[in-house]
Amino acid sequence: MIEGNRFLKMRSTDSQKGVGKHFPMKLPLALTIGRIFISPIFLAFYLNYKHLGISLRALPFVLLLLLALSELSDFFDGYLARKFNGVTQLGKVLDPMADSITRLTILLTFTQGIINLPLLLVFVFIYRDAMISTLRTICALKGVTLAARTSGKIKAFLQAFSILLVLALMIPYAWGALSLAGLQKMSLLIISAAAFYTIYSGAEYTYSNRAYIKQAWER
Repeated sequence: MIEGNRFLKMRSTDSQKGVGKHFPMKLPLALTIGRIFISPIFLAFYLNYKHLGISLRALPFVLLLLLALSELSDFFDGYLARKFNGVTQLGKVLDPMADSITRLTILLTFTQGIINLPLLLVFVFIYRDAMISTLRTICALKGVTLAARTSGKIKAFLQAFSILLVLALMIPYAWGALSLAGLQKMSLLIISAAAFYTIYSGAEYTYSNRAYIKQAWER
């Protein structure tokens, strides 16, 4: 009877360890996928805040909360994957894809409604990401891996920071301390600065990896 109880206790402990082991490994992937779904929620709130019963004064805070959730999930999915040694090939693909989807969706959203950015400006971000992603894919198919560059990480930070600044500027606008023209002009300058660095980072990435690109091209 004692041996049986001991056996059941051991099985229960092993089962708990199994749950603890697999749960953290799946959590980073869940956070990454969840980050992708935040994007359409952001878009819906920004464009339809009146129909959703959100006041203009409350809107910037709602959007800032969604942005914070997105950026926190970006931090924690990488942190947990490294901590529990749960880095997977699927995660390596989905994580940068989720980043691009989130930020590009927000920037495209800003071409409508209050901010009203020029669509051509946002295409700079889209073309850069599409070009680099295609380049990395082609090289990977030919057995050549192109490593991430510091300029790419700075580019991602500047994009997130520029979005944060635009949302922060919406607060004085919503409370009547900033005109619509002033908000749109300042937003245009902020996003344009991020776009210029985005162009630079794309050029720097291509030039720095030119030897690897040539190697892959000749195979």
